[in-house]
Amino acid sequence: MKTKLYVLYGGKSVEHEVSLKTAVTVLRSIDESRFEAYPVYITPDGLWCTPGQLADKEATIERLIAQPAFCDPARSMGEILAGIMALPGPKVVLPLLHGSNGEDGTVQGLLELLNIPYVGNGVLSSALTLDKAMSKEILARTGIRQTEYRVCRFEEWRSDKAAILHEAENFIGYPCYVKPASLGSSIGISRCTNRGELLAGIVEAFSYDKKLVIEREVDGREIQVAVLGNERPLASLPGEFIHDRIFFDYESKYMDKRLTMSIPAKLADGLTSRIRELAILAYQAHGCEGLARVDFFLDGEGELFLNEINALPGFTNFSMYPVMWERTDGTSYSELIEKLIGLAVARHEAKQTIRYTR
Repeated sequence: MKTKLYVLYGGKSVEHEVSLKTAVTVLRSIDESRFEAYPVYITPDGLWCTPGQLADKEATIERLIAQPAFCDPARSMGEILAGIMALPGPKVVLPLLHGSNGEDGTVQGLLELLNIPYVGNGVLSSALTLDKAMSKEILARTGIRQTEYRVCRFEEWRSDKAAILHEAENFIGYPCYVKPASLGSSIGISRCTNRGELLAGIVEAFSYDKKLVIEREVDGREIQVAVLGNERPLASLPGEFIHDRIFFDYESKYMDKRLTMSIPAKLADGLTSRIRELAILAYQAHGCEGLARVDFFLDGEGELFLNEINALPGFTNFSMYPVMWERTDGTSYSELIEKLIGLAVARHEAKQTIRYTR
């Protein structure tokens, strides 16, 4: 019997479009002799629906966008859960939901309640890695070096803007970055070189989140590592994008056709193994399972700073995460999906041994 693979994509998130691109690539790469794919589209308003089963060659962004039968999130979700996701037989969920309402532990909590195996990080690790402020607290306790930063909540900003600006300018300094705490794909992030840009950046970040992070710029290279596994994770060879932009923003990541990857990244002797060790340490400190991409800054003096952990990294054919694994050990895109599904099933089976009664 084929395993039913429920692919969740879209979502109530500013990263909705990124999720659609990921879903297309995944659906086109699934081994149809082993898996029966059921696409589940979540609209920007949070409504659940499905375009029906599609052959891999039929998966396009246009075909994946479906129209919900109900205008109420609870009813639309209930229809999917009681319908296709209640079908008998082995099943796994592949949540390809980037950013809020998907990568932050919310959908993972639902799947835990449904007792269905799912690919990727669990509730706690998803929430921790998406929240940059909380992640930095974890990293600080682990002793992994980070750039100087400050966390600011909206109520603090509203009550004393002068104090926040003073602390940012005197403790962080320019250039600095202002980031929404819980968002990815560089959305809502501003590079600031003066007070005017800092003010604008804070306003921009608060339009996406009620908590933000202000951090000092590290002048250097950004090195990425793919991590895969549950209790005994493995780290890929490090990689980096070669580009000439000061700030690697959303347009740079997804629309710049001139980007090239350097995998493995050209690093000094001993630095490759050190980066891989730190990536696994950070992964385990956050309780990650399944997959994550760990990003570092490497300054001109050879000093490493951990930037962030991405629990659901970009996952198209041209994304860094799958390409790093292909160049590390030859794992193809389809093989990587199957490894992730295997990790999801193994974690789920292990949880079934836990007692919930006295």
